[in-house]
Order: sequence, then structure tokens, then C-alpha cells
Amino acid sequence: VQLQASGGGFVQPGGSLRLSCAASGIISRIDAMRWYRQAPGTQRELVAAITSGGVANYADSVKGRFTISRDNAKRTVYLQMNSLKPEDTAVYYCNAEVLYYNSDDAPVALNAWGQGTQVTVSS
Repeated sequence: VQLQASGGGFVQPGGSLRLSCAASGIISRIDAMRWYRQAPGTQRELVAAITSGGVANYADSVKGRFTISRDNAKRTVYLQMNSLKPEDTAVYYCNAEVLYYNSDDAPVALNAWGQGTQVTVSS
């Protein structure tokens, strides 16, 4: 099971970026999917989360500016980031609660992480 994140980059304040994170592997089910971020010298923080049914929650710092969504058929979660601010600069990580079956046909629950994608907001 792998999560592959993409879409980071450099943008000026007020700009927009869209992050994507696709899950691959032999997966039975994906429950909650999340985006975290970590700026230098700080702890990783939860930015947004979405359930398999599409219920979303956001950190107060991004409410009204960021939108999390998912495409269950594509096993992909997105983060649309608008009105970006310099304080949004961080490495963004995707996370997913995954259920798969191992070689013994036993169910395994995995808290999977993507590799991180850098978002830099600066003039």
C-alpha cells in the first residue's frame, strides 16, 4: 500500500494550489483520509480530514480557504488551497486509514502516509 502525493509548489500570497494524493496497492477499503502539514521547527498538524462518506473537518486556520474532497473510485484525496498565506508554507502530508488483506487472507488495518509535498507561499 502506497500513498503518492503531488501538486505542491511555489505560489504568491493570495494564490491557489491543489494537492492530490492517490492510494495504490491491493486495498479492500479506505476509511478516513487526511492532510497534515509541518513547517520547520514545528509539530505536524492536522489540516483537514474527510470520512469515506464525504464529511469534512478543518483546522480553524484554514476554514473558508481550503477544501478537502475525495474520489473513492480513484482512491484519491484532494486539497484545494485558496487565498494562500505565507504561514501556510509547510510540507504537506496525506494520510489514510486503509484496510487490506495479507498473504494469509487476514485483514490488516494500516495508517498509511504519503511522502510529503512542499508548499511555499512567498512574495
